[in-house]
Amino acid sequence: MREPTVVPTTALVAADYFQSYSVVGLLAALGVLFVAVAFGAGRLLRPVVPTPEKLMTYECGVDPVGEGWAHTQVRYYVYAFLYVIFAVDSIFLFPWATVFADPGYGATTLVEMFIFLGFLAVGLLYAYKKGVLTWT
Repeated sequence: MREPTVVPTTALVAADYFQSYSVVGLLAALGVLFVAVAFGAGRLLRPVVPTPEKLMTYECGVDPVGEGWAHTQVRYYVYAFLYVIFAVDSIFLFPWATVFADPGYGATTLVEMFIFLGFLAVGLLYAYKKGVLTWT
């Protein structure tokens, strides 16, 4: 009678590990194949009739007129930048409030939050002194 072969447990763990990655790799390959087939079918089936109107550059449905250089109001970007800063800060407040409620973290997280809000206040004060926040 033949003795059963004993497979080491590390080999089994490694086999399971690589099997899970092979499933992910197979799904990724199928996704790439699906996209390639869709783009290839679109290229084969679409009509190609270039006209001067189709080849002309346009911006938001408006024909380009004049020179290509346009002046942009920078203040809109500054307001957008300030909005992004304060949106990120408000997102930071939610996990802080959760940790602050846990026992043993109160004083440390409170000091950290005041330091964080101090940096924000200095930045906002700087923007105010520079006149960024005045709408003209």
